[in-house]
Amino acid sequence: MQEIVGTSDQVLEVNLTDRSVTRYRVSEELRRRYLGSKGLGLKLLYDRLAPGCDPLGPDNIIAFMPGVLMGTGAPCSGRFEALAKSPLTGIMGASSCGGPFGMALKTAGWDGLLIRGRAESPCYLLVSAQGVEFRDAAELWGLEIPEAQAVLDTGKQASVVIGPAGENLVRFANLAAGHRFLGRGGLGAVMGSKNLKAVAALGGAFRIRPRAPQALAKAKKRGTKYINRNAISLDYRRFGTASNIGPCLERGIVPVNNFADGRHPEAGRLAGQAMAQGRDTKHATCKPCTILCGHSGVFGGQRMIVPEYETVGLLGSNLGIFDPDIVAGWSRLCSTLGIDTISAGGTLGWVMEAAQKGLVSSELRFASPDGVAEALRDIAYQRGFGAEMALGSRALSQKYGGRDFAIQVKGLEMAAYDPRGSFGQGLAYAVANRGGCHLSSYLVAQEVMLGLLDPASHRGKARWVKFFEDLTCCVNALQTCQFTMYAYVLEPPLAKYTPRPLLAMLMQHLPRLAIPLVDYSLYTGLFNAVTGLGLSQAQFLRAGERIHVLERHMNCREGIDHRHDRLPARLLEQGRASDPEGLTVPLDQMLPAYYRLRGYDQQGVPTAETLQRLEIL
Repeated sequence: MQEIVGTSDQVLEVNLTDRSVTRYRVSEELRRRYLGSKGLGLKLLYDRLAPGCDPLGPDNIIAFMPGVLMGTGAPCSGRFEALAKSPLTGIMGASSCGGPFGMALKTAGWDGLLIRGRAESPCYLLVSAQGVEFRDAAELWGLEIPEAQAVLDTGKQASVVIGPAGENLVRFANLAAGHRFLGRGGLGAVMGSKNLKAVAALGGAFRIRPRAPQALAKAKKRGTKYINRNAISLDYRRFGTASNIGPCLERGIVPVNNFADGRHPEAGRLAGQAMAQGRDTKHATCKPCTILCGHSGVFGGQRMIVPEYETVGLLGSNLGIFDPDIVAGWSRLCSTLGIDTISAGGTLGWVMEAAQKGLVSSELRFASPDGVAEALRDIAYQRGFGAEMALGSRALSQKYGGRDFAIQVKGLEMAAYDPRGSFGQGLAYAVANRGGCHLSSYLVAQEVMLGLLDPASHRGKARWVKFFEDLTCCVNALQTCQFTMYAYVLEPPLAKYTPRPLLAMLMQHLPRLAIPLVDYSLYTGLFNAVTGLGLSQAQFLRAGERIHVLERHMNCREGIDHRHDRLPARLLEQGRASDPEGLTVPLDQMLPAYYRLRGYDQQGVPTAETLQRLEIL
């Protein structure tokens, strides 16, 4: 077996229209500036994508980018990123995923795969150490995801594959890699528009050897120790991400009936701890994984993947449904058809409320499971009103009214945390590059899970949102699981042993002093051990800032500015039904400070000075 020392720096570029394949070598300077995975993928697309291109046209490019840590055995490092212009939002879409495909692509010798054009007929690609083969997919087209995977995923070969929703250009269609999903932004529709059913990679030709093996071994040991003693990591290991239901219910931020409320007496049934009871739960995770948040269990007499927090929030409580068996069944149906559960739940929630208010004709009702499975199938196959639901809640509200309760930002349905009980998360939603995304800057962790920031104060939130946006870009460029941030940031001695009241006071009132004290050196150490580039802490975080601002710059080329950094009117003007204080998100008190810190002008556009400082121009 051959070895790759550090990174291969080899990227394949495929044009489906003329079946041409070229190879591109990533320079060391590009690696220093953009690190890898999401960061490197954005830079490659920035250099190739024309502003204004049709997301479902042949000129759009979808990129698959394995992580820098992939193949090294670092904790939670079996992840890759996919990027393209999103057909749901019209701006950049990026999604991170586990599953076996990334490892197969990486050990076939490739640090990236870019695909443009459109095939004349359904096809799939087989990527190996020798290059790319174009294969006919006529017999795969129309298959649901598990059926297609049964054909494509054999031995050392692993795939990313779309289901009927992607083939039918549902704007929030996803891609599957094993039992994990590239969920957000409609990347499945991008592949469908290219007549591309799947990309399979035949791995195992190369092993990955870090530049500094001893340094990597030391960092891996420290990372594993931190994860194995971190309370939230251990909760995820035992009960999955749905363990978040407890603290979110306590704070009143679990979406109920299309974000009309944040609490319900039955919502506890959807918590990971409750779903683990009597369901013979077992781990079902990415490889390699140390946190082990993925689980399977028995629902309705069948073994299924235990739904994640976002799924139980959007397809469960958001629709007024609290039966785990029902939600697990819908989750599996979405996985089979290739539909993002977050956007599906957000869109169905809008439809239920719009029907209640007489804006649309639909039999879907809050608290009733009747018709939901049929609606999901109608969406996937673009049947009847399903063809309109397949466009997402923004498009529906633009046509029928009800924009104030279409819970989306920039066209992307919002995740399952009500920001009226987490103001920093509200700012993070509003300014997130890909739309209503909770993972761009996960302030709900500091505000609700950990109690380190006052969730009902806007003080200091702009600075923390910016910091975690930059750090998250670094994490997504490595790639490693974002859940490692709990352990890697909280378990170093300064954070772990500083008295909690003092730590909270510093973070809330003196963020300018607190942020430089945050120890994220484990991430920098992992990157340097693999690549040998020796980036300092400041250079590493500056790369994260560069990645974030580049993505904003790319979005601004598509027309994004301050007018789009908004939350739905419901969250700005109407309190939650169970909240006696009637809190709403004070977005306008946080945005100006955020723009100043980011180096954007008053219109929310990165200034020329900012782009030059970050060496983007």
